[in-house]
Amino acid sequence: MTNTSNAAVIASCILTASCSYVAQQTAPKKQASTTRTAAALKADELFWTSIHGSQYEQIQPALEAQTAAYLADPADAVSAAHVGFLHIWRISERQRLATLPATITDDATLARKYFQDAVDLAPGDARYLGFLASATLIEGTIHQDERLTRRGYFMLLDSIKAWPEFNLFTAGYVMSRQPADSERFKQALEWQWQNIDDCVGEKVDRQSANYASYMHLETTQGSKRVCWNSPIAPHNFEGFFLNMGDMLVKSGDWQRARMIYGNARLSATYSQWKYREVLEERIRDAPDNVSIFRAPVTAGSRGDRQMMAASSFSCMACHEQ
Repeated sequence: MTNTSNAAVIASCILTASCSYVAQQTAPKKQASTTRTAAALKADELFWTSIHGSQYEQIQPALEAQTAAYLADPADAVSAAHVGFLHIWRISERQRLATLPATITDDATLARKYFQDAVDLAPGDARYLGFLASATLIEGTIHQDERLTRRGYFMLLDSIKAWPEFNLFTAGYVMSRQPADSERFKQALEWQWQNIDDCVGEKVDRQSANYASYMHLETTQGSKRVCWNSPIAPHNFEGFFLNMGDMLVKSGDWQRARMIYGNARLSATYSQWKYREVLEERIRDAPDNVSIFRAPVTAGSRGDRQMMAASSFSCMACHEQ
């Protein structure tokens, strides 16, 4: 082959690669729908009934309805996010299953895909970014893909900047299963303290960890509404302190964990919370749980004796009515 022919081949390859890049980069983006279909609204009803009723067995029917609604209108950010959340719920509470199929890991991949759509369609909703980051981190961990894991981690940092009151918890929660002596776990626990500080607007006394003096700040408006209970997460407040207490126990600080756990009792709805007995047992068993929470979670592990993030109620502790 002559030099002239070589140059022509190289030029052709460069041009082809360039055309491919330009074609992809200039492709029109999906534009978010401004209205939602009747099918989407109907699917939402099953979505919320399943979640608030802790009906894990209804995940597949809910997924069918929600995915069908999404496929009918792939520009619906809410439908995309709901599909993503159902996949996250299924893999997060897999301790409910009698046998654990290997394909349960596909839920992480699908959650990432649908949360990515939700972020693309509604980039101003920082909740979707936090969920996308979590799904990305979970998927990267499952497949031992360090590049994907790092992408998820830095996405978490971006989500915290976008909405700290919401995503400090999200980020810390997904990283709470890291080894207790790891820097990422220590950062995750620090994020929980920062979350409290951001919610009340000042640095909370970390020795007493008493939240009683801040209960008058409860609100349903603005960015700090996610610090409290809501129709979406009826026991968000209780669930937050259950998880943070678990993280403190895992760190070895079970004495302060008992005080943090105790803050959940301040909620006006504590008596209706389905997991109050779990919390009371946590307070009683805090010293013994240090080693349990640090041990690897296995398929036969008791779902109610694991850290909240690894338990059979990892989503429902906040969302079940």
